[in-house]
Amino acid sequence: MDRRPADPPPALPPGVKVTEARRCTIGFYRYLYDTVGHDYVWWLRRTLTDAELGRVLADPGVTIHVLYKDGEPAGFYELDRRNRPLVNLSYFGLMPHAIGAGLGRAFLGQAVAEAWEQGTRALTVNTCTADHPRALPNYLATGFTRLRTVREVWNVPLHLGLPIPSRLRIG
Repeated sequence: MDRRPADPPPALPPGVKVTEARRCTIGFYRYLYDTVGHDYVWWLRRTLTDAELGRVLADPGVTIHVLYKDGEPAGFYELDRRNRPLVNLSYFGLMPHAIGAGLGRAFLGQAVAEAWEQGTRALTVNTCTADHPRALPNYLATGFTRLRTVREVWNVPLHLGLPIPSRLRIG
């Protein structure tokens, strides 16, 4: 996305808000990451030690934003501004209990608005076939454009206990 969307993001429903976790603890981050990413094979951050993850979370170029519905976490996104003036939407997703509740488009709109609010030349996001089937259509509808498609094969550490969907298995 190389320009701010012309339209403001859709409003969040009543009882729903997004809050920046200004001093996100390692434990809370792991809870968010593991809960949102469990069914989508999010594994990279699971392999970081607490010290490594702590350095990421302490970096002022990285911000964590939590979606709350009726006072409970319902999703999160992470913005990475360490490569300014480019911003990367590193992680974005809903918790299982929030999927299908009509929150995704408005929540993504909030993430995009926040990224542009702090000033950027471009906003990037990556998705893959392991992500929710509505991820790519949601990104495109929000104003992202497909830049490239790359075939990658990842050796997901099986000891993490993540379910690997059959559509992703080789052989």
